[in-house]
Amino acid sequence: MTEQMKMKNDEYDEVLEPPINFSMVEDGIFRSSFPQPSNFPFLKSLNLRSIIYLCPEPYPEENLEFLRSQNIQLLQFGIEGKTEPSVSILKDTILEALKILIDVRNHPVLIHCKRGKHRTGCLVGCLRKFQNWCLSSVFEEYQRFAGVKSRPTDLRFIEGFDIMLLRQCLYSIIYQYQGYGSNKRRLLYKEDNLQKPQTMKV
Repeated sequence: MTEQMKMKNDEYDEVLEPPINFSMVEDGIFRSSFPQPSNFPFLKSLNLRSIIYLCPEPYPEENLEFLRSQNIQLLQFGIEGKTEPSVSILKDTILEALKILIDVRNHPVLIHCKRGKHRTGCLVGCLRKFQNWCLSSVFEEYQRFAGVKSRPTDLRFIEGFDIMLLRQCLYSIIYQYQGYGSNKRRLLYKEDNLQKPQTMKV
């Protein structure tokens, strides 16, 4: 067997193991739990451009090395897991994450928290509202991933999330791209109060 054939066989023998709770949300958008090193070959097959990380804890160095090797951008939105953040802080953070999520320049993108259930479920649930899903379908999807650990507070947050904030932001961006000179329309909410993602140079 030639060396080239051996290398090809080694590639085929490589097991592609997705992270727990992995699923495709939409074409170019994926969700999962926190990726482990055993998941790196699978993630490589997705050709990711970005990762939206919803936890406040620092990203492990081993994961950062993988992102560097694949030229994947890490965008971190620190949402506390055990202690429930205030609704206003959560709303602002989810809104900022949604703006990153729907920008196709960041696709293919993977959303993840620790277990891919609650924080990831809230972000995907708000995306579904933006896509005009009916609330019962949004809740059904959330509960499919959260299982017995479904949180009523998450469902109430998704139900009360005002998706018009995102639409207003998009209208403003469209006006800016059209170039109306010094009379550009401003965002319809105060950007200064919103949490910015931590774009980590990996």
